[in-house]
Amino acid sequence: MEDKTMAVSKPRVIKDFEKLENKIQEQIKLVYPEGFSQHLITFNNKDGLLVSALPFETDEKYYLVRMTTQQAEDIISDDDDYDDDGTLKDESRSEYEDKYAELDYIAENLEDNADDDDDDDD
Repeated sequence: MEDKTMAVSKPRVIKDFEKLENKIQEQIKLVYPEGFSQHLITFNNKDGLLVSALPFETDEKYYLVRMTTQQAEDIISDDDDYDDDGTLKDESRSEYEDKYAELDYIAENLEDNADDDDDDDD
């Protein structure tokens, strides 16, 4: 008998940030409001080369957004949605939260971030 509790594996999409749909880029910004570089993971690609990427999961796909640490920092510094300290601006965060809050995977992530912020109250 088949175990229904096993997770169905999602298709993995490996892409450069610039080649992602704009809505996926915006969702990634919401999930990583403090920038990308500290969240990069490494893996071996199909050619056996070590690649770094930013993980991002939607209901349908598991994205590995290819970027080096330097590219991650450049993307943030060149993006008008982020301030000079590399933090997502409040107005951008509010706009994207309003736009994507109905998506379960975004709403869950926003709740997780809110819980993390609560820990700062000393």
